[in-house]
Amino acid sequence: MADISAIFFILLIIGVAFPAMLTAWWLLFPALITRAQSRVEKTPMQSFWMGFVVLIAVTIPIVILLALPFGPAKFFGWVLIAVALALSSIGCAGIAAHLGKRLTNQSNISALSGFVRGSVILELATFFPIIGWLFIWPLMLIMAFGATGFALLNWIPREKTIRALESIPTQA
Repeated sequence: MADISAIFFILLIIGVAFPAMLTAWWLLFPALITRAQSRVEKTPMQSFWMGFVVLIAVTIPIVILLALPFGPAKFFGWVLIAVALALSSIGCAGIAAHLGKRLTNQSNISALSGFVRGSVILELATFFPIIGWLFIWPLMLIMAFGATGFALLNWIPREKTIRALESIPTQA
């Protein structure tokens, strides 16, 4: 019975800590999270493909380091996993900010309340059995890597310009 209680409370603590961590990122680094949110909002497919490239670039050294029969190499492999997941949480905060912004547009709540609700929605969607584990979590993680990469490189999406008026002939 003690094992079941321990597992339950560990999951409960993680369930509370994840939205709190994303909120801390949002409050500590608002410009960085806004850039990640902008990327997720305006160019989600570019964020996904950038995340796929970043994920492959990070996975190769991790696999090499963990395969080496040398203790410090394995340690650095695990450190690299921790750093990669910590950095991907910036992109997760951008996704949560995007969800929170959509919530605040639909109801009369504050930006902080919308962000926290967005992060809880994101977390609960990934905990949903089978669909969340196999589809939502991997896609969200890859998109978070891409949004983080774009935000850290300070690459903001370009504004779309309307060129329809240029093609209309003018009468002289």
